[in-house]
Amino acid sequence: MKTSHLAIQAVLSNESVIALREHPDLVGPIRWLARRGDLQVVLPGVYAARPDADTFETRIRALSAWDTNAVLVAAAAARVSFWPTIKVPTVACALKHHRQPQRGFQFSRRQLPTELVMSHAGLRYTSPALTALDLCESHGGDAIDEALRAGATTLKDLHRALQLTSARLRNAERRKLLLDSKDEPWSAAERRFHRLLRTAGIGAWKTNQPVVLDGSLFFLDVVFPRVKLAIELDGRLYHTGSKVFESDRWRQNLLILDGWCVLRFTSAMIDERPEEVIAMVHAALEMLGAA
Repeated sequence: MKTSHLAIQAVLSNESVIALREHPDLVGPIRWLARRGDLQVVLPGVYAARPDADTFETRIRALSAWDTNAVLVAAAAARVSFWPTIKVPTVACALKHHRQPQRGFQFSRRQLPTELVMSHAGLRYTSPALTALDLCESHGGDAIDEALRAGATTLKDLHRALQLTSARLRNAERRKLLLDSKDEPWSAAERRFHRLLRTAGIGAWKTNQPVVLDGSLFFLDVVFPRVKLAIELDGRLYHTGSKVFESDRWRQNLLILDGWCVLRFTSAMIDERPEEVIAMVHAALEMLGAA
């Protein structure tokens, strides 16, 4: 029995889970350890050490050992590809065949285009483009923004993924979010501000433009390069903390010293007083001779 226990420990230390079908010689000892409470069932026939059985990493490894055709989708796919901080309370996956519900997992029968399925280290998951589109239902345009910001996909790939899954419900909403993403916003505030500019008929602007100031590289939210007008939007989730606040002020000072006109808008200003926001942009452009 001791030898069997050592063999089980060796498998768990290497793979984090152990499947009965892959180790038929250890079936008895595995089930005995499970009855004793040392091992826990993650999926039928797949076990993990009890302290680690409910972690995300263990669940996805168990899924791969349980069904080699399973494909991680939605938040689970995002977690392993481009959004490592997204919360995944339940591991969602697409399966070829019907399976009984299991704790900690969400199964769906879904035909996925081969082009939109990726594989790495034994895990299969939807491409960042399809994953971002899937997450639009729960996260809106933030999912698209996150995938673009991470460099995990492109607008071209997103449109291709939408085309390959054209029969799905709510594609009209996804298509609208993609149209709002044509200027590649990096936050929800930027997305809404871009829409304001386009609705007002204001053009000749660029987004997320790199600028070198005093030897440091900065990215400006929206710029009108011909007249050196920079617009900063205080709506990103990571605009928190005193260090970021101070960094923004240093950047603004350097921009002004370099001859830029700087406007700052918050999410609340964009949402609650859009007419005044656009009026200020018009006034700045007129002052700088662009209108």
